[in-house]
Amino acid sequence: MFSKILIANRGEIACRVITTARKMGIKTVAVYSDADARAPFVAMADEAVHIGPSPAAESYLIADKIIAACKQTGAEAVHPGYGFLSERTSFAEALAKENIAFIGPPVNAIAAMGDKIESKKLAMQAGVNVVPGFVGEIDDTEHAVRISNEIGYPVMMKASAGGGGKGMRLAYSEADVREGFESVKREGLNSFGDDRVFIEKFILNPRHIEIQILGDQHGNILYLNERECSIQRRHQKVVEEAPSPFVTPKMRKAMGEQCVALSRAVGYYSAGTVELIVSGADPTGESFYFLEMNTRLQVEHPVTEAITGIDLVEQMIRVAAGEKLAMTQDDIGIDGWAIENRVYAEDPYRGFLPSTGRLVQYSPPLAGWQEDETVGGKARRGVARGTGSVRVDDGVYEGGEVSRFYDPMIAKLITWAPTRDEAADLQIEALDNFRIKGLGHNVDFLSAIMQHPRFRSGELTTGFIAEEYPDGFHGAATSDELNRLLAAVCAGNEFTLQSRARRISGQLDGDDGRPGVQRVASEWLVKLGDQRFDVILGDGHAMVDGVRVEGTCDWMPGMVQATATDGLGNSFGLIVERIGNHWKVTTRGAAHTALVLPLRLARHESLMLEKVPPDLSRLLICPMPGMLVKLHVAEGETVQLGQPLATVEAMKMENILRAEKEGVIAKINAAEGESLAVDAVILELE
Repeated sequence: MFSKILIANRGEIACRVITTARKMGIKTVAVYSDADARAPFVAMADEAVHIGPSPAAESYLIADKIIAACKQTGAEAVHPGYGFLSERTSFAEALAKENIAFIGPPVNAIAAMGDKIESKKLAMQAGVNVVPGFVGEIDDTEHAVRISNEIGYPVMMKASAGGGGKGMRLAYSEADVREGFESVKREGLNSFGDDRVFIEKFILNPRHIEIQILGDQHGNILYLNERECSIQRRHQKVVEEAPSPFVTPKMRKAMGEQCVALSRAVGYYSAGTVELIVSGADPTGESFYFLEMNTRLQVEHPVTEAITGIDLVEQMIRVAAGEKLAMTQDDIGIDGWAIENRVYAEDPYRGFLPSTGRLVQYSPPLAGWQEDETVGGKARRGVARGTGSVRVDDGVYEGGEVSRFYDPMIAKLITWAPTRDEAADLQIEALDNFRIKGLGHNVDFLSAIMQHPRFRSGELTTGFIAEEYPDGFHGAATSDELNRLLAAVCAGNEFTLQSRARRISGQLDGDDGRPGVQRVASEWLVKLGDQRFDVILGDGHAMVDGVRVEGTCDWMPGMVQATATDGLGNSFGLIVERIGNHWKVTTRGAAHTALVLPLRLARHESLMLEKVPPDLSRLLICPMPGMLVKLHVAEGETVQLGQPLATVEAMKMENILRAEKEGVIAKINAAEGESLAVDAVILELE
């Protein structure tokens, strides 16, 4: 076994590998860029080596710097994590020349399966079902248009070396191909150093199912069941679960055996994932097609670990050291259900725009919970919650920066429970107790998905988000009971805030009983969104529109973590903030804003001035920090509604900004290649 390994990655996956290595008694070496100098994974490792500036192309993607760090520290092996150099054959070959072990598959397997074009050819030769498409190199946009017309729309354009949702565009027409082909090439080149693209038929009503493979260097290859990864946005996974609510035992066996056969054909060992697309329109569930193989650990590997009890990182290390697998296919079972949600730095209320900046507050939903790794009679990472468990994999810290240079993922939230509904309920509870402040995040959106009737029914496709939120996300649905509770919470906080202010100014006398002191009113008007509530506060309860609301809440001003119950036994974790003269309460996947007025002053409400926001419709404003990759128009040009105006790259993804009205370009304020701040004015219409 190795005595020291180096992790050629960053963030939560670096922390994840270090955790297992420490458990195995193996020392670890971290490598880090300027942006990551104070990151948790650097502090966790036994040693750390600085490898360059913040851009990945100048640090994490330079193999020579990784190898030099190995020599400097005496690391015997390298775990590549995922992304960066994890599927780069040249990196694995360079390590082999230096007698440094690669904790991953053999070079020939990476070459065969890591390249999407070559892997599809091999799959076809092996008799595996593949999605109809063009398997070969595409010369230019005109060639791409001809191919797409022959296949028939819709088609999917993919970067050959792509992954993580990057370098992918769905095209419903020739115009879409012309608009998106070059962007796919650029994203592939910028993220993976490879601008080759292939095109395939897009399967309607598709479900994304993947099979976890694990093999050793002695010819043993197993499949560790499936994961459902259908809920995606812009082809990037948002929610993953294991097992799939769609897959039957017969289907699981057929998929698994086919994926093992494909892996055996290329001499595969280590952990890997075969991704399949399944037609949800096929009631038999037998129409599945090979998409690609990821020759590395997957972001969503924890859900497989949760239902099998197998530490995949540990197995990768043991396989790389030449050990045989200690289990057989008959040993692989399914215990309970696991769900993973990816917490991203993006704002779902603003069209999921990337969000960068400082984590002013960061507290994952584990603080104060009972730490117990034994749940359901088995050892599981995380903390126990009833009959289930909650696990958070992250690599950020309070006060740290979420940088534009890397992936926008803040954390992964994994829950396990005996049933799917229980695992989803644990997700809702845990998401209520996530505390993130300083940048946009998708916690509300994830909670809304967990509560959504269609998710709970298991009727999933990759179009779930687009179909269920066609007009964008505006918060999860609420109920009358919850609204009354929120009205009581806001009134209670207003009462506490005003009482505190009066006591500080000497208008309240404490408990000495002096008469004649003006006290704050206990009757309130609460405007919660478009609803109005009359609230009368009592001792430990409130009357809201005549309905008694029992329960408790930690009445504290400012941004606080509070817990309230609605008298029906339902408990809610709340974030309570004072913003201007309003209260903002976030819970159960939605942010609620309330104006609270003493009832005796409510009659003056109509006299309050309403601030009208300025008209910005003639300005193209940069919605996120990023780089202006391309300007599609020039000054004096007439543009139509929906026409592309500019392309901005942020967090490795290109975002096309379109005209929201017809007009003539009056002035362009930015140049291609320029770094833009959020709300920077790119151009102006007449």
